[in-house]
Amino acid sequence: MADFGTVLKEWRQIRRMSQMDLAMAAGVSPRHISFLETGRSRPSRGMVIRISEELQVPGAGRNRLLTAAGMAPAYESRGRDDAELQPLREAMRWMLQNHAPYPAMALDRHWQLEAMNGPAEMLLGAVGLRVGDSLLTAMTSNEALRQSLENLEEVERHMLSRLRTELAHFGRDPVLEDAVQSLQGRVGDQTDGALPAVIPARYLMQGQVLSFFSTISQFGSTGDLAMSELKVEMMFPADEATRQVLVSLSAQ
Repeated sequence: MADFGTVLKEWRQIRRMSQMDLAMAAGVSPRHISFLETGRSRPSRGMVIRISEELQVPGAGRNRLLTAAGMAPAYESRGRDDAELQPLREAMRWMLQNHAPYPAMALDRHWQLEAMNGPAEMLLGAVGLRVGDSLLTAMTSNEALRQSLENLEEVERHMLSRLRTELAHFGRDPVLEDAVQSLQGRVGDQTDGALPAVIPARYLMQGQVLSFFSTISQFGSTGDLAMSELKVEMMFPADEATRQVLVSLSAQ
């Protein structure tokens, strides 16, 4: 396990802050930050929490900083059936169910499908995806999914941008890093200038093109790691034809 100084420096570099920047934000001297990174000083628990807040380190990263400093972690990851998480589970189910007739799904930190509503099961089930499958793996190895995306390259570029943003938030993560490397090898670093207001994913389904854009919600106020990293992705029709198809299917 890496020592505290190494982990602190890693996060400081991810956030592109100098020792001076972090010291001023945390209300300590640059010398103290330097001593923490070299191991000449040991942090108090309060200092680890303060530095974590200034560096905007998420829960799992804060736990890593605390354990690297020889302290107990601040956040735990409860089982999804834990009674304390019942209100959050109910909220997630409500969001998924009430988003119908449009597709919606819940994804964990590594884009594994945790839950789907009926329209999402219909859309993704058509290419063999079920709860428990990983969208990261599917985007690189599920040929049925890849062939169903009419604008595959555009979707891959948008996904790469999203993964880079998530990686900057979570810090070092081998799963996300591997996905970024894989997608980058496919699409390179090409940019087409300013992004459009809406970047739809266009699925070919039973001879029809269904066009969607997504919004993402997270449980940011929970102290549970697994739930705080859960993403609820809601897909909306990007054109009237798609909306009409979904409404028609829901009436059958």
